Order: sequence, then C-alpha cells, then structure tokens
Amino acid sequence: MNWTHEMRSNVREVGAALREPEAFALRWREQGEAGVEPLSPVVFLLLALTAVLCTSAYGLTMGFGQSAGVMIAKGINAPLAAGLAWLISLPTLYIINSLSGSKLDLPTTTLAALITVSFGALAMLASVPINWFFKVAVGTPGFTLFINLVVFTGVGLSMSDVFVRVMKGLEPDRTFPALWLGLVAAIGSELFHLLGLFEF
Repeated sequence: MNWTHEMRSNVREVGAALREPEAFALRWREQGEAGVEPLSPVVFLLLALTAVLCTSAYGLTMGFGQSAGVMIAKGINAPLAAGLAWLISLPTLYIINSLSGSKLDLPTTTLAALITVSFGALAMLASVPINWFFKVAVGTPGFTLFINLVVFTGVGLSMSDVFVRVMKGLEPDRTFPALWLGLVAAIGSELFHLLGLFEF
C-alpha cells in the first residue's frame, strides 16, 4: 500500500513538472536549500521514461509505410539520438554556467534538462497524428521529410522556450547562454541524420 501511494505521489510530481516547469524546478531548489528531503529518484526516472516512450512512439511513425524492421529501428533510434544530444551537451551547459557565475548545482541543472526533454517528448507524441496524416495523404519522401522538419522545428522551439523559462525562474538575474541551445540542436540533427531517421 505504501509503495502504491509513493508511486502515485511520484506520478503527481511528474505531472506538476510538466504543467508548471518553472515552479517545479524552483520548489526543488528551495527545498534542497532548506534541507527538506529532495524528490525521489523515481521522479527523475519517470521523467526520463516519459521522454523515451513518447519519442519512441514518434520514431515509429517516422518509419510508417516502410518495413516493420525500419519502424522498430526508428522507434529505438529516435529516443537514442535525442537522449545522446542532451547527454553530450549537458556537461557543456554546466561548465558554461559555472564559469559565468551560476550557483546551480548539477542535479538542478539535470532536472531542468529532464523537464524540458519530457515536455518536448509529449509535444512529439501530440504530433504523431500530424505525421501519420500527411504520410498517408501525400506519402512522398520529400514531403514527409518536410513535415518532420516542421514538427522538429516546432518542438525544438517549444523546448527552448521551456528550458529558458526554467533557467530564468531559477536564476532571474542571469543571462542564459542561448548559443548552447544551438549546440543541442546541431548535435541532435546530426545524430538523427547518422541514425537514418530522416531517410524516407
């Protein structure tokens, strides 16, 4: 019974993180500073799982109309590419922040990134019907690529907005290094290309 209650509490925390990302991250930092018990590691795991499953679902639709093997491969490669892009870039963000006088620790920076990735993954999941519709209605490789690029651009912009708002909420007096977001986008695009996700 206790385990069930704790899991429900963790799921509620994830919902709060996705509904009000700035307030959630600020509460996490303030609780840590006050010595209150921090979030359960399960919350971090659930945020990561949300990102993986939603991105994987979109990846499957990127292989729609091709073989089942291609669909499965894209369902695996989509979260892999997105996850690697953020994992590769996150230390750079932490270093840049530290050098520029940020007081955020690594767990708080990681939480901000996880919230953003999960938010973006939900946006990708919401875009599945769009991708599917145009794949069925038009179906040409060039147009399918165009639709996917539009979706990724929209999701990327919304993620950028969420991430900047969270970082500004945590440290309102600091200027966020927006160039770093370009680094994430560049690495992510290269990984998506290398893993064949844009091959239709």
